[in-house]
Amino acid sequence: MTQLARKMKTYNNLYLKIISLRNLILAHKKARKGKTKKEYVLEFEKNLAYNLKILYDELRNQTYNPQPLKTFILRDPKTRKISVSDFRDRIVHHALCNIIEPIFDKTFIYDSCANRKRKGTLFAINRFDKFHRKATHNLSKEAFYLKADIKHYFQNVDKGILLRIIQRKIKDEKTINLIILILNNFENDKGMPLGNLTSQFFANVYLNELDYFVKHKLKARYYIRYVDDFVILSFSKKQLIIWKELINLFLKENLKLELHSKKSKINSLSKGVDFIGFRSFYYFKLLRKRNLKEIILKIEEYKKGNLSKEKILEIFQGWHAYARWANSFERSIYIFWGFYITFINIL
Repeated sequence: MTQLARKMKTYNNLYLKIISLRNLILAHKKARKGKTKKEYVLEFEKNLAYNLKILYDELRNQTYNPQPLKTFILRDPKTRKISVSDFRDRIVHHALCNIIEPIFDKTFIYDSCANRKRKGTLFAINRFDKFHRKATHNLSKEAFYLKADIKHYFQNVDKGILLRIIQRKIKDEKTINLIILILNNFENDKGMPLGNLTSQFFANVYLNELDYFVKHKLKARYYIRYVDDFVILSFSKKQLIIWKELINLFLKENLKLELHSKKSKINSLSKGVDFIGFRSFYYFKLLRKRNLKEIILKIEEYKKGNLSKEKILEIFQGWHAYARWANSFERSIYIFWGFYITFINIL
């Protein structure tokens, strides 16, 4: 039994909380956010009370079955295969996460930054900057980084291992059966679909095992993870080389994953490290070109009618708050004013 397993408090009788009408109503509000003009949302809301009651009855009677996922290719600009759930299934995903996410979040390390309340990219940037200063003694000494990426992470998550991790904490059989339904809705024997709320949550649950290994077994002080990307800073390059091998071994033996050989490397911080959209050097950081392309593509999606005004404004405000951390000031200002003119037209 691992140190993490011994510390865990277990939970029973969660299912009635998950399927309660109050929770389903809250889940519906979250699922519709930024999608209020989508045809499938409008259709569901034509008879909202009735549709939520039907969903509640199916969940209560355990006759609920999710619809097949709809898959498409998204280029933003990185090409990805996205599989999205039917709207009513997204409500169920939110209902599940509303109840069990706070339970697991208490077990997550402080520096697991993605898809968590009061965390995210800006939090990760601040933590990286703090660790950068500490590892280099306020930029006065040389330090090194291990920047790593897990190879094909979402496609390679082992559902059996994931379920065993969840069952260490959740003992409610009906809740486990609902989770199994959601996991088995993906057509492959292993992996989780990109594009689902539950996949984002389960991704943190799965890699929490790695987080505990790095923090409590290796005792790495300056470690940050954002989804399947992580970085460790140290004054010792030799130590990072050893840790990289031990991490890869842990991933293979315990989670059936491995580091991406081409995207996982060790180097001096003076050479710059790519992490959460920036290339960070000792005294400045640059915004990666891919991040500029992504916001441009989002604007184009809005113009095509694929994003609501509410959603595009939310995306832009978040992007601007993020991009302003870069020192490529002139380019950011130019982009900002170009988008500002676009948004004047939107408003």
